[in-house]
Amino acid sequence: MDSRIDLFDALGLALGEAHIIRNAGGVVTDDVIRSLTISQRKLDTREIALIHHTDCGLLRITDDSFSEELAQEVGMKPTWPIESFTDPVVSVRRSMMRVRTSPFIPSTRSVRGFVFDVATGLLEEVDAAG
Repeated sequence: MDSRIDLFDALGLALGEAHIIRNAGGVVTDDVIRSLTISQRKLDTREIALIHHTDCGLLRITDDSFSEELAQEVGMKPTWPIESFTDPVVSVRRSMMRVRTSPFIPSTRSVRGFVFDVATGLLEEVDAAG
């Protein structure tokens, strides 16, 4: 979701070479599973790269405090999880596991995770095993 990151440029891709799904924090939510499922089952994609980044806004909030803030402002807590995190590497690993264990995504042999450093522009691969 971060507008500071041009993913096609960062990954050396041309337009049309990848499906890019962006959301707050890059976490794998039900809607991400939905989009990946459609991408693989109807558009024949097979490789998945999950990319989180340093200096993410979700590093500066907590689920409880943000839910409470919303409840005070709009009168109710959200029905969806915030999924804040304190470590982008741990969050990438969690997201990789969600993709790999989803029964809806047929091709999970090539699921890779990365953390993009917004200060340096470097992309560091995350070992799924930790």
